[in-house]
Amino acid sequence: MIGWFGRDKNERPLPKEHGPLSAAIGGALEIDFLSLEADALAGQPAMPLPRSGPFIIAAYGEVSLDAATVLSRYYDEDHRMIQVMSTSGQPGDVDDISFYQPWDSVVPAGQGEWNRWTGPDGLIGQPSYDADGILYSRFWGEGPERTPLAEFVEKVDDGEAQRSIHQTCMLYYRPLGSTREMLLINVERDLDLGQSQAGSSVEFLIGYGLAPADVRRV
Repeated sequence: MIGWFGRDKNERPLPKEHGPLSAAIGGALEIDFLSLEADALAGQPAMPLPRSGPFIIAAYGEVSLDAATVLSRYYDEDHRMIQVMSTSGQPGDVDDISFYQPWDSVVPAGQGEWNRWTGPDGLIGQPSYDADGILYSRFWGEGPERTPLAEFVEKVDDGEAQRSIHQTCMLYYRPLGSTREMLLINVERDLDLGQSQAGSSVEFLIGYGLAPADVRRV
């Protein structure tokens, strides 16, 4: 009976499952956007709504924002993102879930341009943001003054290497039918690559809230 319960030396270990959705890098999540399509029916989205189907995980990121809030992010090869807010980051702990997809990108030329975006009087953090005629209101912070941007370092694992990504961002929103369309404006800096203090680009992502039942592991 020797070897009956042993594992083949060539057998590969099961991939590690990450975060509240218990999903592994290389694994798949199925996203159902039918409820979003119904809620947004009377509005005009900034870009075509995402379509229901599989989401293949290429990387996972996580950061503890405070003692009671963990931000977990699942990325695919197209830089789309499923974002989960929870109290612990443990499997099944889901307080809020949303989906974001890239919309636009700007590469500021020099410090003067960076100041225009992220400086003390910069565009990011103002009470509203006009994206080529589409007006969004600030979601974080109250009052008529500019609000300081949120900052944190996200640990991102792509299955081969882990990176520390410094994020500086602000969230905006606008009504869309009976739901909201979110605009996340984000400046990323890869600390492991020694990118400049300013960052590499300003990224714009369009997002929508989902129900936990809209996302399931395949």
